[in-house]
Amino acid sequence: MAPPKFMGLSGRPLSLAVSTVATTGFLLFGYDQGVMSGIITAPAFNNVFTATKDNPEMQGFVTAIYEIGCLMGAMSILAVGDLLGRRRAIITGAIIMLLGVIIQVTAMPGATPLAQLIVGRVVMGVGNGINTSTIPTYQAECSKTSNRGLLICIEGGVIAFGTLIAYWIDYGASYGPDDLVWRFPIAFQVIFALGLSIPMLYLPESPRWLLSHERVDEADRVIAALRGYEVDSEETIMERTVIVDSLRASGGHGQKSTPFKVLFTNGKTQHFRRMLLGAGSQLMQQVGGCNAVIYFFPVLFEKSIGETHQMSLLLGGVNMIVYSIFATVSWFVIERVGRRRLFLYGTIGQMLSMVLVFACLIPGTKSAARGAAVGLFTYIASFGATWLPLPWLYPAEVNPIRTRGKANAISTCSNWMFNFLIVMVTPIMVDKIGWGTYLFFATMNACFIPIIYFFFPETARRSLEEIDIIFAKGHVENMSYVKAAKELPHLEPHEIESYAVQYGLIDAADGGVARRRTRDVEGASTEKKRERSDSDDNGTVSGSGNSAVVDEHGVESGFGDGLNTRRDL
Repeated sequence: MAPPKFMGLSGRPLSLAVSTVATTGFLLFGYDQGVMSGIITAPAFNNVFTATKDNPEMQGFVTAIYEIGCLMGAMSILAVGDLLGRRRAIITGAIIMLLGVIIQVTAMPGATPLAQLIVGRVVMGVGNGINTSTIPTYQAECSKTSNRGLLICIEGGVIAFGTLIAYWIDYGASYGPDDLVWRFPIAFQVIFALGLSIPMLYLPESPRWLLSHERVDEADRVIAALRGYEVDSEETIMERTVIVDSLRASGGHGQKSTPFKVLFTNGKTQHFRRMLLGAGSQLMQQVGGCNAVIYFFPVLFEKSIGETHQMSLLLGGVNMIVYSIFATVSWFVIERVGRRRLFLYGTIGQMLSMVLVFACLIPGTKSAARGAAVGLFTYIASFGATWLPLPWLYPAEVNPIRTRGKANAISTCSNWMFNFLIVMVTPIMVDKIGWGTYLFFATMNACFIPIIYFFFPETARRSLEEIDIIFAKGHVENMSYVKAAKELPHLEPHEIESYAVQYGLIDAADGGVARRRTRDVEGASTEKKRERSDSDDNGTVSGSGNSAVVDEHGVESGFGDGLNTRRDL
């Protein structure tokens, strides 16, 4: 019997299709981040939306209101995402974004065009907030654990490519008729939204989400299709059993949604601290000044450096090429260099770049101001190589399985909340305090360095179980979690459970993962599990040694919760 198929695909081609569609969602995210920067000061745009002309406060509001929509979308996933499912949430988000585009491009002079534009941007933001909260989880839950860092870094990297496309479309449209100048760049988003929503109609749901809702038959079909197995194969049954074991160990099997109060617990699991680390990385990404540069690069060149509108657009496009090139750096070094060092290198680079910008603007001459352009270019290079992807990866790794969904949604909410704040105040700051704007961002980056150094433990080349042990070790031994990560040796699969028992994460009386897995299979209530009880028992009891369980589904393979296949310790 051949493996089941979705879109006529199975195995590696199907996994590639899932990754491609998921990446399209972040390409749209990046495009929408950059599209307003080239049209917000365009005369053709200001003639229709007259309140934005020579009004930095209104320009900032029109640009930043999108982030409020994104925050609303992320909060909706925080509330109902586990009930809606990954696939339906992404389709819903894409359809909402299509609606937002239609509302914006149909704004006409003489009515209330500005109000319509604002409503359209809010609606667009809601859809994007839904997608950015869901897509990383969906992709991770359909991917091998060995690929999780690379795939999420690729997602982060394509944000830069989306912004690059937006900048150059803005530049090309600026030479067209007045309506084309702003309507076409906004309408172009339809291509990405359709490229996301239509394939998602035919792609599978996350196997973890299906099993968390006890839809076993559907989950078996998805696992078999993604892995290239037959539905009744021992490998499919084993994968399904491992996912169920992981869900039961975390208290999430059959549970529709994790209670909010669990997010605020500490102890050996340190749920609250880990949530703060993930949300803090998103906060620092925004307060470090990234979107002050990305959204307003042409505006900064016009207002701070004194270039013409056309030259500012051209330089903005060149800057986005630099941004996109450096956004690929993390793809090659994320595991070798590690998360902590990339965070620190990027922060230092951003700080020094902002120092260069404000130092060159202090004299107030055009020749000196052009030196600030170098600082803006080095800033975006530093950001693209480090802080662009890392805040999307780190929360997914540092949070445990039970709280990962909600904690990641809170991290995304943190991103959009401070994104709105920075985008709202940047044009006002540039107008009122000039070079002081860049001094502010330099100071913020300087403050981040000790925070990262003292509080962010390294997660590279660690399984999720090892990360759980790091936090348990720090709590039990009353030491810094950064120090705990350095002291804890890289564990072999068979060593992980003994460390978990040592630090009280599991009870030795439970008999280990394999025994619980056997109980899960033997006690399963669904008809399909009863029909397969013999094959399930053979596939799990025979591997009841600790090393067999973990070796078979360790850090280098499997689905599990999408980020790890073994139990969440």
